[in-house]
Amino acid sequence: MLSFEQKQSIIESFPELTKKEISMNRVNYHFEESLYEKTIVVEKLHPNGNGFVYVGDLLKYEKLANDKGLVNIRDFSELELREIIQDAINFLSEDLDIPVIEKWSSRDGVTLELRHHLRDWNIYYQDNLEETFGTREAAVEYLLEEGFRKKK
Repeated sequence: MLSFEQKQSIIESFPELTKKEISMNRVNYHFEESLYEKTIVVEKLHPNGNGFVYVGDLLKYEKLANDKGLVNIRDFSELELREIIQDAINFLSEDLDIPVIEKWSSRDGVTLELRHHLRDWNIYYQDNLEETFGTREAAVEYLLEEGFRKKK
């Protein structure tokens, strides 16, 4: 487990986060550029190593997050901590009003659409939802494994 100081050092390597001390020697780290009311990325980091990162409703963390969208980072490695903080910043930076639609086709002529909706990556056949993924990378991996290629 990383120490409090190690976690602070990792978190503070993200220049977009601002440190704010709170009660009981705990620290919050805010992302002031958030597009949403929520600005706290790292919440209640405590000298005992406990703390939380806000991931909202990202599918990637649905099994780890509590009902408030917080993931306990007590036992996270440096790599895991860096990844979840970057994901949280991306989550709070994402403008959900920008639609993303990509067309993918198979050799058989079947066309699927990869659509970014809210925070999910959905694969549609015609108007039917086929699969949902928490990241674009996971959706693309699935499409490639199924023999689809992005249309140009």
